[in-house]
Amino acid sequence: MTATAMPPKPRKKELPPIVQIRPLYLARPDAAAFLALSESTLDALVSRGDAPKPRKLSKGRTAWLVDDLESWGRERPVSDLLPPQNSGYGRAGAPEKH
Repeated sequence: MTATAMPPKPRKKELPPIVQIRPLYLARPDAAAFLALSESTLDALVSRGDAPKPRKLSKGRTAWLVDDLESWGRERPVSDLLPPQNSGYGRAGAPEKH
């Protein structure tokens, strides 16, 4: 009798997660990124009362409620102006075009 090679077992297809949990709170860097703002701009808006304040989660720990950030962002007025050409590049300047 000759031995025959067994066909390779098919790999199990990885399934996406069944449940995706949306965060309830965001820390300062994540809250600023969620709103497409810098952390310093978020701080300035909060201190002027123009953006939602963070919630106190525990002693020495605050974070922004995602619903507050989302509601505030959706309430912002629509702009008729396009961003200036040099926006978003900072001190480094625009990338070179090749």
